[in-house]
Amino acid sequence: MRILFLFFILSSVAFPLTGQQFAFEYWHTGKVVLDTGDTLRGNIKYEMQSDILQVQVDRKLESFTARKVLYFEIFDETVKRYRNFYSLPFSQAGQYKAPIFFELLEEGKLTVLCRESLEYRTTSSSFYYYGNYNRIVLVNKYFLLKENGDIVEFKGKKNDWYELMRSKAEEVERYVKSNRLDFDEKYELSRIISFYNSLFKN
Repeated sequence: MRILFLFFILSSVAFPLTGQQFAFEYWHTGKVVLDTGDTLRGNIKYEMQSDILQVQVDRKLESFTARKVLYFEIFDETVKRYRNFYSLPFSQAGQYKAPIFFELLEEGKLTVLCRESLEYRTTSSSFYYYGNYNRIVLVNKYFLLKENGDIVEFKGKKNDWYELMRSKAEEVERYVKSNRLDFDEKYELSRIISFYNSLFKN
């Protein structure tokens, strides 16, 4: 009986390791604009870490690297919203600039881009026999698109966002508190940036 109980506990703890489903694992309806100017509409599956896009139109399946794609849009059923991605030149780890996919989170006075990655995180649990276990989590990394076209990774926290907003920081902070928004949540961050950008519209 004790063995069965222990198995149940371990299974429930281990479930997040194998049971998670991420948006890039699904096919989404959408469209792709290629560097040739052609537009493809159908089912789309994207892979941000390898920057590969698969497009299924009718029964034909094609794959494209970020070099061959200008833009793609999907309707993501996992979050019930449209998501827009652009292929933009970026230098990774000291390499030459090459096109990679960025999701456009918000555009305006402050233009914020996003990339997804999977990372192992160690979690402690009193239910797990060894005390700690590793799980895979989806991490959103944010980037700022400058007016000159340069893209820089944003590695700061909440106060660093406020620092970017300067004279509007107090207004944004009031908005964040009144709506109980969290800078660490992707789509709540999107609302915050959208509000900030709206302060510059006539």
